[in-house]
This record gives sequence, C-alpha cells and structure tokens, in this order.
Amino acid sequence: MRAIIQDTYGGPGVLTEGELPIPEPAVGEIRIRVRAAGVNPTDWKHRDGTIPYDHGLPAVTGWDVAGVVDKLGRGVTLYNEGDEVFGMLPYPHAPGGYAEFATGPARAFVHKPAGIDFTQAAALPLAALTAWQALNDTARVSGGQRVLIQGGAGGVGHLAVQIAHHLGAHVTATASADDADFVRSLGADQVVDYRTTAIGDVLSGVDAALVPLPGRNRLDALCTIRRGGVLVSLLGADDEALALADRLGVAYRGLMVQSDHAGMRAIAHLAARGALRAKVGTTLPLADAAEAHRRGEAGEIDGKLVLIP
Repeated sequence: MRAIIQDTYGGPGVLTEGELPIPEPAVGEIRIRVRAAGVNPTDWKHRDGTIPYDHGLPAVTGWDVAGVVDKLGRGVTLYNEGDEVFGMLPYPHAPGGYAEFATGPARAFVHKPAGIDFTQAAALPLAALTAWQALNDTARVSGGQRVLIQGGAGGVGHLAVQIAHHLGAHVTATASADDADFVRSLGADQVVDYRTTAIGDVLSGVDAALVPLPGRNRLDALCTIRRGGVLVSLLGADDEALALADRLGVAYRGLMVQSDHAGMRAIAHLAARGALRAKVGTTLPLADAAEAHRRGEAGEIDGKLVLIP
C-alpha cells in the first residue's frame, strides 16, 4: 500500500511517499480502506520531534481516519465489511492515518452518518473529541452555564463553540474581528476580539473555560472563572497558572484526548443532525502530505486540512 513515511525528525521534507505491506487487523481491530485522513497540528509536532513518537521511527503519522471497513479482526461484532466509518486512531501511541489502509480498535470508530462525506468525517475526530471530552466529560457543562472558548475560530475552538451551544451553555468566544461573524454563526452568544480587548475587562463569573492556546491565555482565562469553576487546558500547565488557579479556587484540568467510542457516537449524532460541522479549508492528495504540513505550520489554511489517498 502507499503510505507517507518518515525515517527521521525534521521539516515537512522528511515526509516521503513509499510502499508498506497492507496491515492485518489484530483481535478486536478493524482494517479500513482510508478514503480521507485529517491533518492536525499534533501531526507536525510529532513529525519534527517536538513530541517524539512513542514507538520511535520510522513512522506513519496521522490519527484522523474516515473510510470503509475492509477486514474484521477476530471478535469484532460492531461492523461488517463495507461499512463506512470514521474515528481517531489511539492517541498518541498508534498513528498511521496517512496511508491507503489503517488498522485500529473497532471501538475507536463509529458509523459515518450518511449525510456527511468522507472529507468532512475525517476533519472531525481528534479535534471534536478533544472539545467533547473537555466540555462534556471534564467541565460537565450543562444548560444555562456560562462558558468561555478561547480561539473560537481555531481547529478545536470552532467545534467547541458548537458543542457548548448544543449543551445549552451561554458561549463567549475569543476571535479576531474578521472571524467574529463566523464564530457567531456557530452558536457563540458573545465574541470578544482578542486583538483589541482583554478578556478579563469584559467577562467574569463564567462556569468553565476551554483554553487550547499557549502563553498568557491560561492566566487571562482563569481570571474570568467563578470560584468553583473549571478551566480545561490543552497545553498542560505551569507553576504560575496552577498557583493562580489555587488562589482563585478554580479547578485546573489538563486534557489529552483519548479514543472514545461514546464520545464518537455523540459526535456522529451531532454531525448527522447538522449541529456539528468542521470547517474544511483545503484537501490535498496523500502524496502532498509534506505540502499540507508546510501550509498548516505557516498558518496559510483557514480551516482543517484533509488528505485524500
């Protein structure tokens, strides 16, 4: 099968197209003929060694997969060959989405709704699961609560706004003025231009905040949360942030996304209803994975990147 392989860490140029044996599904796994593979920032962070692969090199990166079940491993009862599915390969230890075929645990996937195509399906899993696990599972957002989403137009942020809106929250999101109308269209009740306005000057007493951004964003978000509220960070914590959270009486939670059948079923349900949709910026052939990484790292794409084998 064709696959995008890297033998060393480095820039986009280390991604090269090559041939690998078609993998066999293990017990409890399915093999998928990949129809689309999503690209996420963690892909290029693994590629360049910022986050080394658990299993070392060589490696085939990519965790977001949508395609057709090609073969069932022993013990799998959820699917039949020919079923259309999408999901996230186990993160971070089992990538392999940038290929014509991929294998993974059957319960890491769900049936693809008939109303969305493979490209849309491949753009959802990692980012949408991150948002779902942050808001529903960790912060336990419920109707009537007030939620802050930083980076509301970003890869995770634009899905988090939709999920928080679905959960019945009053949603405040940060975004540039250029993206304000887009973020409102996703369900944000209030959009704050982070370039001109300090979030703490206009917001206080929120129940939960999702912070997918680095730097001072965690500190700024903490100051908007009520005592007893929750901040979910996607980039860990530092001593200053933890000390401030403790002083303010805010629960600080660092999240790493996990494979999650229940979460994927919720995402599929929302997507089927039209209540959750990824903004796809660009699709490229699988062979152009290096170019996809170059564009993504350079910030040249407005929306998610998807590779088509």
